[in-house]
Amino acid sequence: MEKNQRFKHRFVFAFAGIRAGLRENSFRTQLLFACMVVVALIVIRPEVVWWGLIIFTCAAILAAELFNTSLEAICDHVSPEFHPAIKLAKDTAAGAVLVLSAAAVFLAVAMVFDTFF
Repeated sequence: MEKNQRFKHRFVFAFAGIRAGLRENSFRTQLLFACMVVVALIVIRPEVVWWGLIIFTCAAILAAELFNTSLEAICDHVSPEFHPAIKLAKDTAAGAVLVLSAAAVFLAVAMVFDTFF
């Protein structure tokens, strides 16, 4: 692939990556949670700063899932058989998504306490 493609081509490539992510159960699950979070924000109506923090966190989780998917694809291509280093790479990438997801839960709890108590 040629480098320095026009912006519209890079945009198409980025959407192709998101479409590829949509084929992954983990990404679809996180996307479902993100949609549920948006509905909760609409119902709860927290201050605008909470909207920003939570939407950013949801986007970070979805981005981490896409990074995880890309890393897994590369690892599977390079080494289809089991290898401890590949396992470590995949496990740590999944761990990064888990850390962000846990942070999102704590952020949601903080928002609820700030909004209602």
